[in-house]
Amino acid sequence: MTQTKKNQQSQPAAQPKPGSAFAYAPAPESRSVVDIAPSYGLFVDGEFTDAADGRVFKTVSPSSEEVLSEVAQAGEADVDRAVRAARKAFESWSALPGSERAKYLFRIARIVQERSRELAVLESLDNGKPIRETRDADLPLVAAHFFYYAGWADKLAHAGFGPAPRPLGVAGQVIPWNFPLLMLAWKIAPALATGNTVVLKPAETTPLSALFFADICRQAGLPKGVVNILPGYGDAGAALVAHEGVDKVAFTGSTAVGKQIARTVAGGRKKLTLELGGKGANIVFDDAPIDQAVEGIVNGIFFNQGQVCCAGSRLLVQESVADEVLDALKRRLSTLRVGDPLDKNTDIGAINSAEQLARITALAEAGEAEGAERWSSACELPSAGYWFAPTLFTGVTQAHRIAREEIFGPVLSVLTFRTPAEAVEKANNTPYGLSAGIWTEKGSRILSVANQLRAGVVWANTFNKFDPTSPFGGYKESGFGREGGRHGLEAYLDVR
Repeated sequence: MTQTKKNQQSQPAAQPKPGSAFAYAPAPESRSVVDIAPSYGLFVDGEFTDAADGRVFKTVSPSSEEVLSEVAQAGEADVDRAVRAARKAFESWSALPGSERAKYLFRIARIVQERSRELAVLESLDNGKPIRETRDADLPLVAAHFFYYAGWADKLAHAGFGPAPRPLGVAGQVIPWNFPLLMLAWKIAPALATGNTVVLKPAETTPLSALFFADICRQAGLPKGVVNILPGYGDAGAALVAHEGVDKVAFTGSTAVGKQIARTVAGGRKKLTLELGGKGANIVFDDAPIDQAVEGIVNGIFFNQGQVCCAGSRLLVQESVADEVLDALKRRLSTLRVGDPLDKNTDIGAINSAEQLARITALAEAGEAEGAERWSSACELPSAGYWFAPTLFTGVTQAHRIAREEIFGPVLSVLTFRTPAEAVEKANNTPYGLSAGIWTEKGSRILSVANQLRAGVVWANTFNKFDPTSPFGGYKESGFGREGGRHGLEAYLDVR
């Protein structure tokens, strides 16, 4: 039977009863640390400005459906204006010594750290993810990326791309809603370090952190036009990708849109990197430490409500330990706390939008209709906002939609295997190739299996671990190109 927010049980089965020694008291972070203006403009040539046609849209908090602010909606004319501003700024920005560009990046990194509490609350309000994730994962990584690429800015001749690599020009960047500020950092930091200028379009459901970042650019004294922020819908992103003044396109998002972008730039001179969807396999062998593996499984699929491109959404567990792993996993899921993203005790926040919730719900219903067995942790979901209980499916085959399609939600499909060869075959039986995980005590097995997996990132006895020094990207329909690390510089350099 399909669960909705109207027919959940009142309390998670394994949670302590209210009033017991181990019951949690609410621990909300204060909203007062962030001041959200009633309206925001586009950020073009160092100034906030209205859209050319005056259009606006509202950004809504997914946890409460509260309107947070009204935001200018970019159109084709605004894209043209921003690209022209970036082109003009490119002349002086690219001419700066790398050591001077580095100073701006270091300054941005320090301001991000200084304003991290404010930005964490803002991101949780606008995105719906728990404050402990924005505070402890997103914001430290945002600052780390700017620090890391600041260090590369005056060392590009030693990066392995020739003695005098040159910047490309104007980078058109389109980012998703699941990690708004972190995806911004992944793209803007290497672009600026290598001497390029940027026009960035954030997702329409999460524009606020990008607009706050625009204010950080002004606070850091970044020259006008070096970074331009254009909130808007898909038409603005399409206009940016197709604009003749853009030299480099970077996109993170769905595979369907990525294919459309590839068709748009095909045959032209623009450099392109795509980081697209995934259906990552998390492989648990019979010698794995079960408790550690369960924590890794939970982190792999329920971090950010499963709205992660590299989520471990397929659990492949060896038959001999399948029952033990599933029992431990269900006990652990019953302790997850679903609710207010600003509560520091919350493990699972809100789904980002009504549209995304509808997709998750439809695919979960398809899993049941195709014969998989559904189990959801019993929990009370808030009456307002967009919510979905942590869910897993057993009895899943490789023919099921929930094993093939990216759900992008807190839904885990469980399959079993008998031999390492079968595990590899099932893990690779997907059009995607972004991530995978391996759980075993044998180092030789880790190396052997990892070498056979067609995934851009393979984690061993952990999952969803990121570092600015490590490259990230996929194979097959998960895209091409790498972000992060030294490899992330190449996408923004003319290395011919």
